[in-house]
Amino acid sequence: MAAIQFFRGVDETVIPDIRMTRSRDGETGQAIFVFEEPDALGQEMTSAIAGMFLVDEEGELVSREVRGRFVNGRASAIEATYTWKTPEEFERFMRFAQRYAKRANLDFTQS
Repeated sequence: MAAIQFFRGVDETVIPDIRMTRSRDGETGQAIFVFEEPDALGQEMTSAIAGMFLVDEEGELVSREVRGRFVNGRASAIEATYTWKTPEEFERFMRFAQRYAKRANLDFTQS
């Protein structure tokens, strides 16, 4: 079962908006995740967010590029970026993305 976590062992229930970009040669790219009002910002979560963990049956993909978005001094969203640098890393990310999309009943649209 594919899941996204900000704290190990605690699945984020908010489904993010995900945008992907790739270099012209297809070697590198990024997936940008935006979570509006995520569980990880809830009052019961007192630990600092150390990263975004993409977890599935193959293991774990980790991003340390995680930022909070603030409105009127209050955290309202989390923006995280997962970067790949090889075609193999991209293929691994896509396997995770397909599993996560199936679990969350998401569709992929290309622009």
